[in-house]
Amino acid sequence: MTRGLGGHSPANVTHHLKGIHFPAKKQDLVKQAKKNGAEKDIMDVLNGMEEQEFASIAEVMKAVGEVERDMQT
Repeated sequence: MTRGLGGHSPANVTHHLKGIHFPAKKQDLVKQAKKNGAEKDIMDVLNGMEEQEFASIAEVMKAVGEVERDMQT
């Protein structure tokens, strides 16, 4: 079961964040995803998140879900 833009599952987003250390700022997530070869749609979602510091991958996934919902409306 997939969710999100382009049919990307949340697991695919976390895959592109492999190696990130928390707490992490948005810019850290974007940098790590780029380093891990994330596709444009994943980069668009990460870039669309609010500037904040994330304490865990769970917080990142919540923010990803919010951006994806906003992008679909």
